[in-house]
Amino acid sequence: LRRLELLTAQEAAQVQAVSPLPEQVRAVVDVLAGKGSHASQCLQSFIETSNSQLYLHITVYEPMVQKHLESLQSSCGNGLETGALQRLTSLLLVEGLTDIQQKEHDILQVETTKGLPNVSKSIPLEKLFLPLSKVSIPPRISVTIGVAGIGKSTLVKLFVCSWAKGEINRDIMFVLPLTFRELNTYEKLSAEHLICSAFPHITEPGCISAGAARTLLILDGLDEFKTPLDFSNAVVCTDPKKEVQVDNLITNIIRGNLLQEVSVWVTSRPAAARQIPGGLVDRMTEIRGFGAAEMKDFLDQMFPDNRDLSSQVLQHIRANRSLHVLCTIPGFCWISGSSIAYFLKHSGDQSQEAAVVPGTLSEIYSYYFKMALSGDWPGKPRETLRIEQAVNTSKKLVGSLGRLAFYGLLRKKHVFYEQDVKAYGIDLSLLHSSLSTRLLLKEDMQASTAYYFSHLTIQEFLAALYYYTAAKRAIFDLFTESGMSWPKLGFLNHFRSAVQRALQAEDRQLDIFVRFLSGLLSPQVNKLLSGWLLGKDEHGGFRSQAVSVLQGCLNSGQAVSSRAINAMRCLHEIQHTDTAKAVEEAMRSESLAGMLTPMNCSALAYLLQVSDVCLEETNLSNCLTYDVCKSLLSQLLFCRNLRLDNNQFKDDVMELLGSVLSVKDCQIQRLR
Repeated sequence: LRRLELLTAQEAAQVQAVSPLPEQVRAVVDVLAGKGSHASQCLQSFIETSNSQLYLHITVYEPMVQKHLESLQSSCGNGLETGALQRLTSLLLVEGLTDIQQKEHDILQVETTKGLPNVSKSIPLEKLFLPLSKVSIPPRISVTIGVAGIGKSTLVKLFVCSWAKGEINRDIMFVLPLTFRELNTYEKLSAEHLICSAFPHITEPGCISAGAARTLLILDGLDEFKTPLDFSNAVVCTDPKKEVQVDNLITNIIRGNLLQEVSVWVTSRPAAARQIPGGLVDRMTEIRGFGAAEMKDFLDQMFPDNRDLSSQVLQHIRANRSLHVLCTIPGFCWISGSSIAYFLKHSGDQSQEAAVVPGTLSEIYSYYFKMALSGDWPGKPRETLRIEQAVNTSKKLVGSLGRLAFYGLLRKKHVFYEQDVKAYGIDLSLLHSSLSTRLLLKEDMQASTAYYFSHLTIQEFLAALYYYTAAKRAIFDLFTESGMSWPKLGFLNHFRSAVQRALQAEDRQLDIFVRFLSGLLSPQVNKLLSGWLLGKDEHGGFRSQAVSVLQGCLNSGQAVSSRAINAMRCLHEIQHTDTAKAVEEAMRSESLAGMLTPMNCSALAYLLQVSDVCLEETNLSNCLTYDVCKSLLSQLLFCRNLRLDNNQFKDDVMELLGSVLSVKDCQIQRLR
């Protein structure tokens, strides 16, 4: 570089044509080419800058990077089994959220789409933060979505661990993994304090905020953040040292007002991801669920010493289409596999009448809780608990954790801290019992301790158990936590209130809760849990009235909504399946014509998701009118192979079908 001073103007002009050149070298050459007199000054400045950067890299960055790698390897190196994680090494590349992902509960999303995302493109994990082509640039804001229990946090752990070992993305100098659980413990933060508090070994946070080293900031679990992100009204902040509200800090980082040189990766359940405006997201990916082979491998790993048991469990899952679809979610597959295995191990102890393979959600979770209460846990020695001891513990559990689960659900709160636990009168020592640790997981963080249910559905089942037992003595609306409401007496009034609340909820977050609440009225579940969590047939007399309440949700003449389908699923949970069976039999015999009343249309929409009759082909020939077709439209788009011939359709119906085929969610591949 010092030799640049010796260049003639002609030689400098030749160097000028070379591209690319470092900015400071370009400045020196430009001056020389113009026979300027400031060449030495420019050159000296450049050398001083280069030396200071080199000094900074050797004396500051490298020791920091080394400490950072050691810190990450110690925190993420355990508990990752390569075989179970193969599914996470490739993500689905999506173009944004679908309507269903934005509006529906996670479980309903999987049930409606039958666990099959409508996406063909994928991207390897190691290329997640690289340009897609030679002419594009790396994404600054990446969002990865996935339903509860699909493996978002496991994916983050896998990525961080692989990066720390030097296996992927060596161009990134710092990977900073943070969870929204941790961010919930702060009220105000600056960008630099955020880095310093989470990673105290990074002694020069300025190098990250200034973009001196390529950095990836990971924000895991947006759905667990205590404050919704409001991009419309967030206060603008461009000073990395200024403390602002944590939600404002996050919005400013995502907008690029802070840490603009830093790449940001956010993971979230689909509905929560809609908080981030689509225009700010450079790349969106989705975690796919289990395929058939992966589900088998997962169950084999659950029961490594008993392959016969894992084969029987898989056989039962495959025999139940609804269950099989939900078991594409690893978290749900673990719960279902454990419950069915527990049933199979103890089926010889039961009467022939009681020995029915769990098929509904409520039956699966009843066996799961019974297994937890009895101490008979997969892969662990059975605890010797006296029945009386287990019953007393279980009643305390429903009274304490159940109340926490229910009011957490109403507030959309899925992570709890010590102050939350104490506010509900829960003895902290109770949370250290082996029973509680199976239902409520604990995570120690720098500022506090976080508690969260092992899966969203565990919280929903506990909430339903609490509501079911509290409804018999409550004199006010249980949905009003303060207790100030019009008097509401009797279980049936409380059941009706829960159904109405679920129907009115825009975000559909009470749908599975109501499904569990309905299931607790079924004779089979009552037999399973009586004496443990329920009194014997304590609300059995209300079963027929509860059925009437649910059937009242099916008689609307409007389009069949996912709410009506959820009401059909509630009837299935309560073991009232007469309507569905009649419609299914008519489908088999191709005699649906003339019987599609509003209630039967709801049953048909439900069967499109769960019936084996529709597995290979959905045959709706010679049975649809314009009104019926219009009411079923939102459900027909998920039928891959659809027969609609001999229905005497006119142009107006063809226009409806045309609109369906252009919808992003549409999965129709063959239409007759």
